[in-house]
Amino acid sequence: MILSFRRYRRIAPVSLLRYNIDMVTKMARSSKSAMSAMSAVPAKPTIPAILLFFILVLVPVNTVSADFFNFAFTGGLNYFAADNGPDSDPAPIIPYGGFSLSLQLHRFFRIELTEDIYFSNYEYNPYRNYPMTTSLDNRSAFVLGFVTGIMATGVFPLGDFTFRVFGGPAADFRLVLLAIGLNHPNDLGSDNIRTSAPMQTQAIQNYFWSDGRWFMPVAGLGFDFPVNDNYLIGLDIRTWFPIYRLWTNEDIPAIDGWRFSVGLRITPRFNN
Repeated sequence: MILSFRRYRRIAPVSLLRYNIDMVTKMARSSKSAMSAMSAVPAKPTIPAILLFFILVLVPVNTVSADFFNFAFTGGLNYFAADNGPDSDPAPIIPYGGFSLSLQLHRFFRIELTEDIYFSNYEYNPYRNYPMTTSLDNRSAFVLGFVTGIMATGVFPLGDFTFRVFGGPAADFRLVLLAIGLNHPNDLGSDNIRTSAPMQTQAIQNYFWSDGRWFMPVAGLGFDFPVNDNYLIGLDIRTWFPIYRLWTNEDIPAIDGWRFSVGLRITPRFNN
């Protein structure tokens, strides 16, 4: 409580002291009651809190420095292995672009976050009950994929070159949309999934987002070498493993679901 100067002059010193003591006592009681009410509710650890705890324990304090962070631009070609017959895309080679962020925890060890973005045309095979990449003429759906990975990376300097080996969990978050430019009457007006693009698009979306088919661990290796004092250029070779096939029990060719990629990365050297 704030007293005006005029009111303050009318209060005797003893009364003022008693008044202040009473106010402090009330504030202390209120704080104690609030703390008691808070302590009565048991604290429940949350996932972010647990992750923060492990980060603080496992990551040394001296790694939180700009000198230990790396950023890179990435791009290359994905090969979506498949054996879908003559109706599918005969060469499902799909370009991608993205970036990576890495944190150096040790001279020979990094944690790296990668993001690849790609797009492709798909159709749904009602006979095998699964989607397949296809040519532009046979498309039903447009798929925009965001492949997010968290890599444990070993880094080994070899003279001017740096050799990397990495692996970890990855997920393909696919946005499935009805393809644009469909103008055949059967594409939109049919109620047969063999010809109806909307029905195929929904089936493709259901397939990709069910039974953990978005989860695809990745492993690979790469090289980096300096172009000049400002940039490194690197080569990455990666393989994605369709481990969801272990529990989906699909009757499809053995090669289907595997992915392979070759790409380049450009890493700015901010410390020079």
